[in-house]
Amino acid sequence: MKKILVANRGEIALRVMRTAQKMGIKTVAVYSTADRNAPHVKFADEAVLIGEAPSNQSYLLGDKIIEVCKQLGVDGIHPGYGFLSENADFAEKAEQNGIAFIGPRSKAIKIMGSKLAAKEAVKAYNIPMVPGLDEAITDVTQAKQVAKEIGFPILIKASAGGGGKGMRVVEKEEEFEAQMQRAISEATSAFGDGSVFIEKYVGSPRHIEIQVMADTHGNVVHLFERECSVQRRHQKVVEEAPSAVLTAEIRQAMGEAAVKVAKSCDYVGAGTVEFLLDENKNFYFLEMNTRLQVEHPVTEMITGIDLVEMQIRVARGEVLPIKQEDLSIKGHALELRVYAEDPLSDFLPSIGNLSAYQLPEGKGVRVDNGIEEGMDVPIYYDPMLSKLISYGKDREEALQIMLKAIEDYKVEGIFTTLPFGKFVFEHEAFRSGDFDTHFVKKYYSADLLKEEISKEAEIAALVAFKQYLEDKKIVRLPN
Repeated sequence: MKKILVANRGEIALRVMRTAQKMGIKTVAVYSTADRNAPHVKFADEAVLIGEAPSNQSYLLGDKIIEVCKQLGVDGIHPGYGFLSENADFAEKAEQNGIAFIGPRSKAIKIMGSKLAAKEAVKAYNIPMVPGLDEAITDVTQAKQVAKEIGFPILIKASAGGGGKGMRVVEKEEEFEAQMQRAISEATSAFGDGSVFIEKYVGSPRHIEIQVMADTHGNVVHLFERECSVQRRHQKVVEEAPSAVLTAEIRQAMGEAAVKVAKSCDYVGAGTVEFLLDENKNFYFLEMNTRLQVEHPVTEMITGIDLVEMQIRVARGEVLPIKQEDLSIKGHALELRVYAEDPLSDFLPSIGNLSAYQLPEGKGVRVDNGIEEGMDVPIYYDPMLSKLISYGKDREEALQIMLKAIEDYKVEGIFTTLPFGKFVFEHEAFRSGDFDTHFVKKYYSADLLKEEISKEAEIAALVAFKQYLEDKKIVRLPN
């Protein structure tokens, strides 16, 4: 594999290109008119304008991307995450054109892309699943009966869903019909598929996922867990590895279950098996993400493994150079997704020009970044600017490094989630490890953050005033 096209933008495009460069592989960037001056375009060996700013006129044009690959003699496509990364047809077309898709085969993407098909695939492997209906349903009366049998509260989920779309928690029977109709409507509009299923709603759950890696020779390993319970609107904001609550026994059981899930669909490459962990430390299979995850850096930090390099090696047909017994957890890593959003206004997107943009540096600090000072933050794409990662010998050290890095991260011109990250990492519930997916609902409010920011400003003003008074006392001798 001498040349790879990265079918993505922003920080993940740069992240993939850096590893490719390290491996002596040439890279091709594709870009939209909005990304003409983006860092990933400048970094690549070659760059091709793919279309207009909206993603359906640029980054989602699979056929056009494959044409570019053929014209430029590209050997492999790395899809990153989002966009075409879990598009089975795109993966298939790449393979049909003799271009390696750096990800799983289309069959695995199809199976795991449907929550119902995924449940069906893993049934024979004795993997714990949340009680519920394992088939799609659109009949409201029948669905209501099933919900009563499972027992409220229940969760309605879109079969083709993700990112919280087509998902509804129903606390009481009388709310069921209205919520069911909303879920079907949202799923149809977001995914073109109104299929939903029903399962028991797990109270106080933690969202734990296991990273797996598989080659084409039947070898599968897991690279331990990531804790992803701090979420807003069902989307992750803070991640860490390892989890503060898993025992060695639970970790091993979850890892073995994740490997079985990968084997159930003949998985190849990097994938993530997601689980819910209830308050009694029982875990349940949720779904599998058939791509590199946004939060993969925390796994890289605690294992010392470059997951993108592993993806490329596997796509080249190599045998995995690591065995399960070679892997161990070293230290602790935290990640904050730095979004261009205003945490004081319900995380609304914040667009504008980055008049100042300075990244933190230092031991234990990593920033996977995709933007630079002077650039405009476009409205057309996911608002994530970068990922701020800290690493320490233990959780406490990783937390201290993270808080210092947040302080050193300078952004002007837009609002970001950096103050929200500071709020999370300083909160007693997070520091103690005693939190779940309801962290934001339970502990966070814009008013609390405003109060915290105001206190900090007050302290800074007092310190400055004290320094001013001290300076006045200094007797200045004439020259």
